[in-house]
Amino acid sequence: TCVAVVRDGKTIRSNIVSSQYDFHRRFGGVVPEVASRKHLEFLIPVLDEACSEAQVSLSDIDGIVATRGPGLSGSLLMGLCLAKTIAILYHKPFYAVNHLEGHLFASTLNHPELEPPFISLIVSGGHTELIIVRDWGRYESWGKTRDDAAGEVYDKISKYLNIGFPGGPLIDIRSRGGNPSRFHFRGGLEDDESPDFSFSGLKTAVTRTFQAFSEEEKHDEVLFRDLLASFQESVVRTLWKKTLRVVERTGYCTIALGGGVAANSYLRERFQAEGEQYHLRVFFPSRELCTDNAAMIGACGSFHLFRGERSSLATEPDSQLSLA
Repeated sequence: TCVAVVRDGKTIRSNIVSSQYDFHRRFGGVVPEVASRKHLEFLIPVLDEACSEAQVSLSDIDGIVATRGPGLSGSLLMGLCLAKTIAILYHKPFYAVNHLEGHLFASTLNHPELEPPFISLIVSGGHTELIIVRDWGRYESWGKTRDDAAGEVYDKISKYLNIGFPGGPLIDIRSRGGNPSRFHFRGGLEDDESPDFSFSGLKTAVTRTFQAFSEEEKHDEVLFRDLLASFQESVVRTLWKKTLRVVERTGYCTIALGGGVAANSYLRERFQAEGEQYHLRVFFPSRELCTDNAAMIGACGSFHLFRGERSSLATEPDSQLSLA
């Protein structure tokens, strides 16, 4: 549950996040009904804290933006309802943001020098997608996952191996110091010319490898760490190969990443190193701005409001909303 105050679409005055991980951890994943009820419970306190930290009142605000989709319908509905209510009560312009477009703007909050055209790789629990940003507001989808998103595979493997939830950060920590070459896993379509991704087969390969361990091996911390490091290597290698193919086809020399998986330390190190080798500029948001947050939505919404765009107060959530 997130509320932010952003000035001129560039400066974060406040960015308050109330995490629900503790509520969902017992289930090993997000429960949609629980998520929407927790949004209902925490939205007003988070709104109050965001205004307090930014030292503004709602009457000081010039415009209200909220996420329309994609995402969980119940959760999206809570945010939209609050945003519309504020817009009506205070006679403010309202704009409904595409969640994925928010991730495109996230890097600009740390790197104002980032300007189109560039290639964006959005990697999260729900999305793994390569997007060409011709200009702000002009996007082309070049490749996406055909099955599981990368972050989804992290969570599923973490649950199967009883590591915990959320899987991404925990696997990132547990894999440090591991040998990424001990097990040679391959991402689906890794060497295919298609810009699309596929990670369901990788998930199966990792779980079957673990099943083949003896009981003694399953409790060998070094072997377990190598297994996780090899899994991460396969995911990151596949993401880089696909991104590099788009670089070669477009000639664009700038890459910006976004989404929760972009906070992964191994992915960040690998992309920075590969980017230097190929003389590419690679931009990451801060780790706090990789995961879902309201500041990136504020930055994105500000761009549309500045252009005079407005959304109808009849706008409904769209869980499958497309960007391109």
